[in-house]
Amino acid sequence: MFGNFDFDVIARTWKYLFFTGMTFTVELTLMAMVGGIIFGTILALGRLSHFKWLAMICATYVNGIRSVPLVLVIFWFYFLVPYIGAWVIGSPTPIPVGAFTSSLVTFILFEAAYYCEIMRAGIQSISRGQVMAGQALGMTYFQNMGNIVLPQAFRNMIPILLTQTIVLFQDVSLVSILSITDFVGAARKIAERDGRQAEMYLFVGIVYFVICLSLSMLVKQLQRRVAIVR
Repeated sequence: MFGNFDFDVIARTWKYLFFTGMTFTVELTLMAMVGGIIFGTILALGRLSHFKWLAMICATYVNGIRSVPLVLVIFWFYFLVPYIGAWVIGSPTPIPVGAFTSSLVTFILFEAAYYCEIMRAGIQSISRGQVMAGQALGMTYFQNMGNIVLPQAFRNMIPILLTQTIVLFQDVSLVSILSITDFVGAARKIAERDGRQAEMYLFVGIVYFVICLSLSMLVKQLQRRVAIVR
């Protein structure tokens, strides 16, 4: 079955795959995770706000983003935003938006909708009595959130946040459709150059499987420790 396979192509190109492709994938994943959690936390606080108009705006955003395939959001931002920006500022030519900037902003905006729901559940899991105790001590809303609610919510939601980050790590492979040299994009360039699509994509699948399975096992161990502490 594998008689015609040339796995030597992997030995010749693994440094390029990992030091160029995988490095980019990890960097984009981490930056999108940080940005997504920050924006997602803001959205979660907005959804839990007593101002109905603010809660409605945040809910509409979250539900709208979660109803659209990620690949469409990538295309929309990359191809439409330059023209929308030009229309806003009155420029006769589209505003140049690089593939990296486009991908980073897209993933932050998209993942924030999912991190928002995770954070909202984490905030709601905190006992109302603790919030009332903070209010009794004279804490403001933001002091209560920053000192009592959010630290506990983050601790409770760490396993789920990391699980969503694993999904984000997998989704980052979609940037290859914009000809960005992530791990999949690097493998595709080598596959097209050497005519070894089967070998390269099989190797990519194995690498993703090993990494994601290992991370999932670590998350399960962390979840047990968090459960013991609680």
